[in-house]
Amino acid sequence: MTAQAAGTGLPAGVGTGVGSMPGTDPSEAVRIASGELDLPFLPELPARGVGADMIGRTGALLVDLPLDMVHHAYRLTDHPNTTTRRARDWLRWDLDALEEHWEASGLVGSGRTVKVQACGPLTFAANAELRGGHKIVKDRGAVRDIAASLTEGLRGHVAEVTRRLGAKVLVQLDEPDVGRVIDGTVTPLTRLDPIRPIPAPDAAELMQGVVDGLDVPVLLHSCGRPRWDLTDRLERVALSIDLTRLRPDADYDRLGAFVDSDGVLAAGLVPATEPEAPVDAETLAGRLTELIDRIGLPRRVLRDNILVTPVCGLAGATGSWATRALSLSSEIAAGLAADPDYRSS
Repeated sequence: MTAQAAGTGLPAGVGTGVGSMPGTDPSEAVRIASGELDLPFLPELPARGVGADMIGRTGALLVDLPLDMVHHAYRLTDHPNTTTRRARDWLRWDLDALEEHWEASGLVGSGRTVKVQACGPLTFAANAELRGGHKIVKDRGAVRDIAASLTEGLRGHVAEVTRRLGAKVLVQLDEPDVGRVIDGTVTPLTRLDPIRPIPAPDAAELMQGVVDGLDVPVLLHSCGRPRWDLTDRLERVALSIDLTRLRPDADYDRLGAFVDSDGVLAAGLVPATEPEAPVDAETLAGRLTELIDRIGLPRRVLRDNILVTPVCGLAGATGSWATRALSLSSEIAAGLAADPDYRSS
C-alpha cells in the first residue's frame, strides 16, 4: 500500500514512467512497466509508426473529430479513415495487453492506480492541422472544440480502463509545446499569416476546463522548463518536470512555492537513455535531496509530495535501459518514502 500524496488522490513515494517505451510489442512494454513500478502506466509505442505517437494516440481518443495523415502531418478530416482506425487499433491492442497482464498477475479488481497519458489540448492544437492546412491553434474556436472532444474521449477512456482493470486511474496530460502556444511561436502555414499567442490566463482556463471535466487526478507533464505563468493558475493539478532543466534563479523559488502549498511533483530524475557513466539510486536520490535542501523545503516533502520518473519518455532507450530506468525510479521513490534522508554520503 502507498500513501496518498498531499490529499490529491495520487500515490506518494512511488516511481512511474512518463509514457513512451521502446519497441513495438505492447505485451513486453506492459510487462516492464507493470513489473518495475508501483504506479504502472499504459505504454505508448511510437516506433510502430503513424497513429502510435503522442499526437496519433490522442487522435484515437477524440470524439467526433477524426484525424488523418496528410503530407506528413496530422490533420482533422470529415470522416474516419485509415489513420483513425490504425490509431484506435493501437490503443485497443495496448489496452488488451494491459488487461491480459493484470489478469495473469491477479491484479484485476485490486484497486491499484494506473496512469494513462494523452497529449494536452494546446500541444495537440500546435501540432495537428485544420482541414485547410493551418495549425488548429490558429482558430480559438477549434482549440475549444479539441479541448471538449478530448475531455469527452478521456472520460470514456478512464471508464474503460476502470472497467477492464478494476483500477483507479490517473490521467497525465503531455504539454511539451505549451510554451510555444503561449508565446505565439508556433510555426504558421506561411510567414505572412502568423499565429497569435494564446495568453497564459486563457490557456489556463482552457486546461482547467479539461481537468475539471475528468474528475480523476491529473498530472501535467512537460519535458521542457515549467511555464509557471500557466501552472500557477491551475488548481488540483500535479506537475511532472525534468529537474535537470531547472534554473536556480528562475525556477527554484517557484517550485518551492508549488510544493510548499501541498503541490505534488513527479520529479524527472533518471536519464531517459543509458548514460556513459553508471548511475545508482542512492546518488540520484542525493541529487533530489540536495535540490530540496537548496530550495529550503523540509525533507518530509520527499515522502509526502514526490513521485520519481525518468526525465522524459523512454522511446529512444534500449529495452534493457528502459527496464533499468523504471526500476531506478521505483527504488529512489521507495527509499525516500521510507527515509527522507536516504541519499549518498
